[in-house]
Amino acid sequence: MLVNGIPYKAIWIDKNTKSVKIINQQKLPFEFEIVSITNYKELILAIKDMRLRGAPLIGVAGAYALWLACVESVKKSNKNKFIDSAYLEIISARPTASNLQFATSIVYNNIKKANYKNCETVSLNSVNKFYDNEINSFKKIGEHGYTLLKHIAQKKKNGTINILTHCNAGWLACGDYGTATAPIYYAHKIGIKIHVWVDETRPRFQGAKLTAWELFNEKIPFTVIADNTGGHLMQNKLVDIVITGADRIATNGDTANKIGTYLKALAAFDNKIPFYIAAPTSTIDFNLTKGVNNIVIEKRNSNELIEIEGINNKEKNINVKIMPKNYNAENYAFDVTPNRLISGIITEKGICKANTSNIVKLK
Repeated sequence: MLVNGIPYKAIWIDKNTKSVKIINQQKLPFEFEIVSITNYKELILAIKDMRLRGAPLIGVAGAYALWLACVESVKKSNKNKFIDSAYLEIISARPTASNLQFATSIVYNNIKKANYKNCETVSLNSVNKFYDNEINSFKKIGEHGYTLLKHIAQKKKNGTINILTHCNAGWLACGDYGTATAPIYYAHKIGIKIHVWVDETRPRFQGAKLTAWELFNEKIPFTVIADNTGGHLMQNKLVDIVITGADRIATNGDTANKIGTYLKALAAFDNKIPFYIAAPTSTIDFNLTKGVNNIVIEKRNSNELIEIEGINNKEKNINVKIMPKNYNAENYAFDVTPNRLISGIITEKGICKANTSNIVKLK
């Protein structure tokens, strides 16, 4: 996708320096910084501190981290043990998204099949193949999701479609195209009139900082709103459809996504507004039959609630306290939306109902 008119992916490798390049999402939207990472522990740290985030991108990053471990392993006395240990460390970097273990395990299994021989080449080829397939999946999600937007446009006699989204499920969270944004980008290029309501997404403001920045660069009309505004907009018929991404989907359709998604689904259900999840099949946990009360919900440092990242008039990053540190605060990063509230799941294989009989067919 575009940054100042120049195409970028959210993560890529530099073969010459044997490094992984990422866009530092902590600095956006005020600064566009590319970070070069040369060891797997630093890439794990980038996942944990959210210099990169988004379930699909975390998966690709985990796979690249294992490649970096292979690069590092040539200097280790016990190469196989080093790689095994790195794998376990990588997949435990963040608990909620299924993509991390899914992608990293594909690379790890290929390394083991090759008996750890030519580890660097085997892992790199494996990651690149997986990443290419993921990006192709995101493009197909856009094509399938476009059919929903086209239908709404026809009903509105080609009037503007108002889409509400939560958090960032754009190309920054995926590598390219995005999941929830893929239908938006596709429809926009076709010529359908689009307007996006962008939830700010407390406490890290991924909507205000990232989704809005993406849409601005793609010249798609948008409006940033406070997280609790969505219900009001839906009551007043200012939302035609809600589309969000996902971090883990159970086989019955229960879906974990950024905290606050469940409330959007409830409001959409009450106002008879379609609520769709957009995600590649790599986000589906086929070993998990039910999501509610079963998906591990990450709790992050309460400082993310107590302090807001900002920038002062000299364009230096600052943290602004909005409450005393001695207040009790809990920072749940995700919630689970039950399948009964979900109109459908947009995948690279098509749009399916959020139920077991339909989801298991995607395996």
